[in-house]
Amino acid sequence: MLNPFATVVTLISLAQDRLKREEKGATAVEYGLMVGLIAVVIIAAVTLLGQDLKALFESITAKI
Repeated sequence: MLNPFATVVTLISLAQDRLKREEKGATAVEYGLMVGLIAVVIIAAVTLLGQDLKALFESITAKI
């Protein structure tokens, strides 16, 4: 049976090594993916709500 203390120490050591690494390139890629996904969500929302928004603005324009 494995020693639980040794397992915890190993996990902590791996976590510390992971935190110390420079991951600027990976971070930039992650931000790029997030921006891309946000753009897809905005495009989908505008596509789905486009006609409703157009009708809303036309009614506001007519009232003005």
